[in-house]
Amino acid sequence: MALHTVLGATGAAGVAVVDALSARSLPIRVVERSKDFPGRETVKADLRDPAQASSAIRGSSHVYLCIGMPYDVRVWQQNWPQIMSAVIAACEAEGAALVFLDSMYMYGPTPLAVPFGELNEQQPSSQKGRLRKELSDQFMQAVSTGRVRGVIGRSADFYGPYSRNSVLYFSVFERVVNGKPPQSLFPSNVPHTYSYISDVGSALVELALDESCYGQAWHLPVGNPATLDEIVKMVNAELGTNYKTSVMPSPLRKLLSLIVRPLKELEEMLYQFTDPYVMSDKKFRDKFPEFTVTSNEHGVRKTLEHFRK
Repeated sequence: MALHTVLGATGAAGVAVVDALSARSLPIRVVERSKDFPGRETVKADLRDPAQASSAIRGSSHVYLCIGMPYDVRVWQQNWPQIMSAVIAACEAEGAALVFLDSMYMYGPTPLAVPFGELNEQQPSSQKGRLRKELSDQFMQAVSTGRVRGVIGRSADFYGPYSRNSVLYFSVFERVVNGKPPQSLFPSNVPHTYSYISDVGSALVELALDESCYGQAWHLPVGNPATLDEIVKMVNAELGTNYKTSVMPSPLRKLLSLIVRPLKELEEMLYQFTDPYVMSDKKFRDKFPEFTVTSNEHGVRKTLEHFRK
């Protein structure tokens, strides 16, 4: 019997996967380390522990690895390899298909091709990128050797309901809902692709249910490339405001990064915002031509509605 287990279910991506599974009336188990999923019985598990991971996944037909961590490479290096190993072993024991929500960090060197696709070279220049490549390689090694069946879905920077760890949230949405103008750490006129979080959840379920997609990495759907100035223009159209984006001077940002940990963590990833960063989702769109991708305008509207509540 099918049972779809979502690991990291209360994060923005986990909620989106649960919503997509619910829309198909599929049986769902939600797993979190400490939080409860509103309105659902929540299995508590520390996925670094193989025994707890095994217990959380027992009986599953499909497992979605959607966990999030603080944006700190030290935390990632300490925890992610343990989690990946434990989850792969648990899925192997159950015969469950594993769906891994991945990022774009493994691509390099920079600047990247415009647009860049799944076959882009993987020589990352950042610590975070090197770790993400190691995790992706570990996953694909387990698939290629027959330990597990599975698929990777790689998301661009996502935004939308519950997405409080996104660049757009910090730069734009959190500020405007509090009556403050947008503020950016990077140039506001550079094109960038973003994924709307509901599309991420729905796309992962599409990949999970089509075994012809297994054994591959897929870029998840994105809206049209947009600059931060264009996103703010959409916000102004929705709110009837006339906000302009202020950009922190580079010398000040570099100075603050010496003492503010989140800024230090972001410094090595700024190539995503200082050069055009345009991800191709053509492979996914060709495979699923009926999939409706959320426009930037609609995504901005729904995000504002959510956070203004």
